[in-house]
Amino acid sequence: MEFALTSDQKMLQDSLARTLGDASPLDRVRRFADDVADPAKDVWEALADFGLPGIVIPEEHGGLGLTLLDAALASEALGRAVAPVPFMGVVLAPLALLGGGTAAQQAEWLPKLAAGEVTAAVAISEAVAGAREDAGVTAKAGKLSGKALFVPGGISAGLIIVADTKGGLHLVRGDAAGLSRVLMLNIDETRRLAELTFDGVAAEPLAGGPELLVRLRDAGWVLIAADSLGACDVMLEQAVAYAKERRQFGRVIGSYQAVKHMCAEMAAEIEPARSLVWYAAYAFDAAHEEASLTAAHAKALTSEVGRFVARTSTEVHGGMGITDLLGLHFWFKRLGLNRQLLGGPERVREIAARIQGLAA
Repeated sequence: MEFALTSDQKMLQDSLARTLGDASPLDRVRRFADDVADPAKDVWEALADFGLPGIVIPEEHGGLGLTLLDAALASEALGRAVAPVPFMGVVLAPLALLGGGTAAQQAEWLPKLAAGEVTAAVAISEAVAGAREDAGVTAKAGKLSGKALFVPGGISAGLIIVADTKGGLHLVRGDAAGLSRVLMLNIDETRRLAELTFDGVAAEPLAGGPELLVRLRDAGWVLIAADSLGACDVMLEQAVAYAKERRQFGRVIGSYQAVKHMCAEMAAEIEPARSLVWYAAYAFDAAHEEASLTAAHAKALTSEVGRFVARTSTEVHGGMGITDLLGLHFWFKRLGLNRQLLGGPERVREIAARIQGLAA
């Protein structure tokens, strides 16, 4: 048996990389980072033409009907390109609808999501990573009240999936009365996070309860891990390329043993993470009994690997590593946000310990 990506999966990554190279080069990312009002509509339209919004949506609803492994490969490509798109909602919202939505809800929303006509966001941070300050959403009589923080793509989403404090999931329309949104400043300039406030907002409950929330959490962990994996790959490649051309004391710095070791250590950290991320994505659909634990391990490991690679790659570049001209900071900061989204590594390891019965 061959444990490797299929030719179709390799083609998916290659095609998406070319699309991102045309639609979202680093100069386009810079413009997005410099203008908080820029919705990157042109980038989204290019990805919609590619079919990315429908990647996990069944074909009968206009999507591609692919697996989470395929979505993870797409997330890896987006991380490589530091693409300014809200990919979390692209995957998690359809999973929520498919796992807990009614036939009517699926018929209304899935075709729109697959076509890219509507973007979605998923507000589950408090339910997964724990509430901060006064955050948390309560549900009563079909109404939601409270606050949800760190919602990727929440500023412009036309559909929002919200988790309440008891683990229930709800569908909220983007134009619902009582819903307000505020842009949250964060270190990653390539993605927008929102603070959502619910003041008696009408919501449609989704079936599935805490079990469905766990599935969304696991998928979210895998997507974040894959995004980090792509960012790590680029930071290693840029470090190696720089070490081959930067000269000091009459020699390229890559000829010095210390620099060689730094690049080799980055590669040695990344490769095991790649296998784990891919297997966690595969397990989500094919080995449910392993899905939560492998997703937790993938998220925790890539959080640590990402921090190491970001620091080491910057050190290889020296003073150039922190300049805007080089742009390395975009990947550095993206890895920093990924480390904390849906729980930092300490929180994720605690959940992994509970899954294994090693902690109460």
